[in-house]
Amino acid sequence: MSPSVSLRRLDLAQTGIDPAVAAQVRALLRRGAAPDQRIREGARAILAAVRSGGDAAVRDANARLGGGRADGSLLAGRAEMESAREALPPRIRAGLEQMIENIRRFAETELPETRTTTIVPGIEIERRWVPLARVGVYAPGGSAAYPSSLLMGVVPARVAGVGEIVVASPADAEGGLNQTLLGAAALVGVDTFIVAGGAQAVGALAYGLPESGVEPVDRIVGPGNAWVTAAKLEVFGECGIDLPAGPSEVMVVADGTADAAHVAADLLSQAEHGPDSPALLVTWDAGCVASVEIELGRQLETAARRAILERSLAAGALAVLAPNRDAALDFVNGYAPEHLSVVVEDVEEAVARLRNAGSIFVGPYAPESAGDYASGANHVLPTGGLARSCGALATDSFGKFIQVQRITRDGLASIRDAVEAISEAEGLMAHKRAVEMRFEDGERARS
Repeated sequence: MSPSVSLRRLDLAQTGIDPAVAAQVRALLRRGAAPDQRIREGARAILAAVRSGGDAAVRDANARLGGGRADGSLLAGRAEMESAREALPPRIRAGLEQMIENIRRFAETELPETRTTTIVPGIEIERRWVPLARVGVYAPGGSAAYPSSLLMGVVPARVAGVGEIVVASPADAEGGLNQTLLGAAALVGVDTFIVAGGAQAVGALAYGLPESGVEPVDRIVGPGNAWVTAAKLEVFGECGIDLPAGPSEVMVVADGTADAAHVAADLLSQAEHGPDSPALLVTWDAGCVASVEIELGRQLETAARRAILERSLAAGALAVLAPNRDAALDFVNGYAPEHLSVVVEDVEEAVARLRNAGSIFVGPYAPESAGDYASGANHVLPTGGLARSCGALATDSFGKFIQVQRITRDGLASIRDAVEAISEAEGLMAHKRAVEMRFEDGERARS
């Protein structure tokens, strides 16, 4: 029999008794997604160089830090993307095309509408949806290239009506570009492909590449490492971003009805991301933990990346034992995981009570990997607890609403007293005067 894996355990019943357990719970619930200050400072320095030095600074950073091509070129041209598309193995191309179609179908349901509301007669407010002109999508590349992340950023941008889409992704250690990622870029009509990684890639998107004729983008989206996240936070204010992205994370809520083999497989699929990616099992059934530990040991025996998985489980896996179902679901809402699998009895009742998660996978046939690739839902999700306040990347991430106010004389008259009274209370007399003067001609004519 295969040796079982011993998961680190957290007993929530001890929270009110043991200060160390209470501190561990607080740390889990308030973990955050932003990188540490040293990385923030390093990214700031790289961005300053890119802002002042343009193309040459990005080439220099690529050469020093990795992510650049061997010849120093910063762009992959359209012909190169199209060549990679035509060379895609048929099975991979079919998978990418199905993924594109499913993402598109879901993204179309998210397309916002322009609406007009009559507040009172004479006052109409239009909330007009406007797609962004230029968007930058960061796609992990190099030794860990994710064509799926490129598609998750580009497809909803296309549905939103974005005018121009710029992708940035690094080359590998030998200066080569992942051909599947490049082919995927051609399948969705990426306009410009910047070959750079890390903070310098974010700088190229935010500030443009003057020598190469690449203009700055209006918003940057997409997951990346800590340097990408730090750089996105630094440029926010000069351009928009989606979210800071911390390490990927999964939580599985299970009870005795769950198939331990499925639960173990879902935890291993998360552990594959690396030692900094949390993989949590939450249950109120101690027997469930024991069964999953046995399955983890069995599956590791034949796992393709066993060494990585073992290191990841040792560093990031945790079994959280709750005293009951209610306490378990409360912990889930407090933790706000990026990915949440729910495999329990009366599953829909549990799902109805869950309000904080990036993406919820319901039942025994909904593995996280389905959402990562082909279900159609977006896999660019809030991490580090940001699911308490933010949702997945979506079509409305690629546009904005403009308020258009149409006010007639009668409409203004209906709110005149309110505007004048409040402007007086705030000491902003020019605001009051801007309303008063619009009625003076009529008042003089009547006197």
